[in-house]
This record gives sequence, C-alpha cells and structure tokens, in this order.
Amino acid sequence: MAGEPGKTFFGLTPDRVLEAVEAGGLRSTGRCLPLRAFENRVYEVELDDERRVVVKFYRPGRWSRATIEDEHRFLADLAAAEVPAVAPMDLGTGTTLNEIDGILYAAFPKVRGRTLDELDAENRRRIGRTIGRLHAVGAARPATNRPRVSIERSIREPLDVLLSGDFIPGSLAPRYRDVALAIAEKIGAPLAAARAQRIHGDLHWGNILWAKDGPILVDFDDCLMGPPVQDLWLLARGDTEEARKMRDDLLEGYEVFREFDRSTLALCEPLRAMRIVYMSGWIARRWDDPSFPPAFPNFRDTRYWMQEYEILVAIAEALR
Repeated sequence: MAGEPGKTFFGLTPDRVLEAVEAGGLRSTGRCLPLRAFENRVYEVELDDERRVVVKFYRPGRWSRATIEDEHRFLADLAAAEVPAVAPMDLGTGTTLNEIDGILYAAFPKVRGRTLDELDAENRRRIGRTIGRLHAVGAARPATNRPRVSIERSIREPLDVLLSGDFIPGSLAPRYRDVALAIAEKIGAPLAAARAQRIHGDLHWGNILWAKDGPILVDFDDCLMGPPVQDLWLLARGDTEEARKMRDDLLEGYEVFREFDRSTLALCEPLRAMRIVYMSGWIARRWDDPSFPPAFPNFRDTRYWMQEYEILVAIAEALR
C-alpha cells in the first residue's frame, strides 16, 4: 500500500523491505534484520541462495534521484577500476536504484570485515594507496549533482538551524556563532581555491572494513565534490605530532598512485571545525526523528556545547 514517503519511511515493516528486495524476481528466506543507521533505514536480508544483501532506503527529501545516481555512478567507476569499494547491485529491475512507496532504495552485497581504529604504519600506507586509487578514479569526471564542500553548506546553513532552534544554551550561542563565522571568514578563500573532485566525503574509520585482502571502503552516501584532503584528515584528526605522523604514512601510500597537493594539508583543522558545526546542525535538523534524542542524549547539555566551542576556539586561534 502506497503512502506519504515520510510516513512510510518511519514505518517501514519487514514485509515491505522483503517486497522491495523481491521486486525484480529475487527470493528471500524471510530473514530481515534492521541495522543501526541514522540518516537512512538499512536492513540485512538473506536470499534463498544463501547470499546476504544490505538494503538501504534513502531518507525522503534528502537526495534527489539524480544525486543518488551520481553516487552509484562513482561506485560503478570504482568497481570497473577494481578499487575495493562496495557497489550497489541490480536486484533484477535493470537498475541499481529502485523505488517503493515513494522511497528510493538500493541493495549492496554484504561484505565481511572488521572496523579498526588503530593500525600500524604499513597498514596506514595500504589505506593510503587505496585512497589514492579512489581519488584517481574520482578525478576522471565530476559528480554534477552532488554538493560541494563549502563554507555555506558546512558552517553558515547549520548555524542558522542551530540558532533559530535555540539548541545552543544561553550566552554561549553568540560566542559559538562568532568563532564559527571567524573560521569561515579565514578559510573561505583557500577552500574555494582548492581543486574539487569526487571524494568519499565521510571517510572515517567506521567506513573502512578490514578484510583478509586489505581495506574495503563502504557507505558513499555522503560522497561530495571537494578537496582530496577531506578524505585524509578524518583518519588522522587533530594537530598533534601523532596525527601528523599518521597523515605522513597515509600520504606515503597515496602518492604511489597519484600526486597530492600538500599545501592543502593546511585545511585539515579548518575542515575539522566545519565538520563540528555541520554535524551539530545535522543532529538539530533531525531532532524530530524519534531515533535521534536517544542516540544523542547530551545534545541539549551545556557541557556538549562548551566542548564543541572550546575546540573551535583552539582551531580559530591556530589560524591567526
């Protein structure tokens, strides 16, 4: 039964998930397991040939069909180049992007691997080589419908959401706003000047699975047009000696496959500041989603905002 996409999205049932998987002729065993996800709704489904697929239902209103097709095209390009990334599969309908009840969805083969947040230098170089290959493919053509990393998207728009919704407590709100805008003013020009291309966009340790043959990149839902350094700093956060050593290891592997503009390493800390503001704005935008308040119980606490503010102040002072 069709309904409003938003209501149907929040009320997805196992029966509807299985119907979506079987729309092109595949058959499931009936086993359907919801997986932890915030932005989208994600399920693991077992097929009757013992394969397992991960089905992602895209949150209505977030991405257009053309934007999601850019994600799938990027993944198809990576698969063609044998870069280890998990690409969507055709469920028998002749396309990797399907629709049910007004909700766009895709299915991906389940891959086995572990997430690791600490690796030795050699394995960091292996990940660097994988990212270098990723970016070599990403640079081949643009993703015209994907957003670009920008001050407007990552600082100004989230600030508007946070301030209009009174999420930042009391007298801290104007100070938080001022330091975020000061960072935006300082880095707007160098960020705009940095060469943008297709990148993963959200390449933290949780989106790298470690299999027996090496790293596998997953979850390109936030793929962007942006500077390649965005896909490096998340794996080596901060301005410490340890973080710089980790970035050196990643780049040693990266530069086996392509050159890297090392002048853009100056964007690492500003990009971290942008992510802090953007992620808080993202939580605020989704606060009416019943899964968000339990997942972020400290979001309304002064301590949360003080910690965010202090990090932003440190980054702003380092940029002077």
